[in-house]
Amino acid sequence: MADLIGLIWAGIISGCLYAMGAIGIVLIYKSSNVVNFAHGNLAGLSAFLVFGFTAGLFAEMAWGAAVLLTLVIMVAVMAVSYLLIAPLVFKSDLTSTIATLGVGLLAQGVTQLLFGSSVVALDLPLPSWRARLGPLHITAYDLAVLGTTMLAIGVLYLLIERTRIGIAFRAVSANPFASRVCGLSLRRVHLFSWVTAGLLGLVASLLIVPTTFLSSTSVASFMLQAFAAAVVGGFNSLPGAIVGGIFIGVIMNLLSFYLAAEFNNTYLLLTMLVVLNIFPKGLLAVRGGLRV
Repeated sequence: MADLIGLIWAGIISGCLYAMGAIGIVLIYKSSNVVNFAHGNLAGLSAFLVFGFTAGLFAEMAWGAAVLLTLVIMVAVMAVSYLLIAPLVFKSDLTSTIATLGVGLLAQGVTQLLFGSSVVALDLPLPSWRARLGPLHITAYDLAVLGTTMLAIGVLYLLIERTRIGIAFRAVSANPFASRVCGLSLRRVHLFSWVTAGLLGLVASLLIVPTTFLSSTSVASFMLQAFAAAVVGGFNSLPGAIVGGIFIGVIMNLLSFYLAAEFNNTYLLLTMLVVLNIFPKGLLAVRGGLRV
């Protein structure tokens, strides 16, 4: 029982990371019907930028200043990424989705050009605090992931529920045609979702890297679980992305421990197949509006 509780706890922590990645994917899909396959590579580029600003490659800045500077840069990067596919978004969902693969390869190429193909380490500035609560081993990293995820979700909720751009996002997500007739700028809403997704990707990648390593492909590989979380939760549901992330994190931890860890990708695929056969549109799917 102690092992089971510990595994569930670790799965929830991993699931928070998957959820933040999945929210970025769902945000873009809800506003534009585009599945952004570049999300992982763009998040990886942002983590490398923080590394470059803290490790002396570009500068030797404090960690917080490096993150703030990278946030500003990522706003510009996400805006340029959207502008690259913007002409395609209103013509074909499939074509614009395929175009994101090109954007992802471009981001990966820029990462390798600037930072090479070496594997580097990027740790969070966290204390080595840890505590035991019954069968749970809680670390400062666990609390940082939980706190950051809750903060990010809370800020995103206020942004969508309490601001004009958030209201426009909800309107476009529900019915883009009616939103356009009413005078809302779809491109502005698309840009909002891309920039917000990029910033969430930066936060998620900074939390992911301490659990593994940083290379030009490591964050993109990790984002496969985020993609699975979006599929399981429902591609058009933000709460579904959170539920899907936690579900994927817990189920993957349990299967890896009780069966065999080397079949993780197989478990991921089987989980998606089983869930989609029972819930074809995901666990918390909601009805979307008509495409313009």
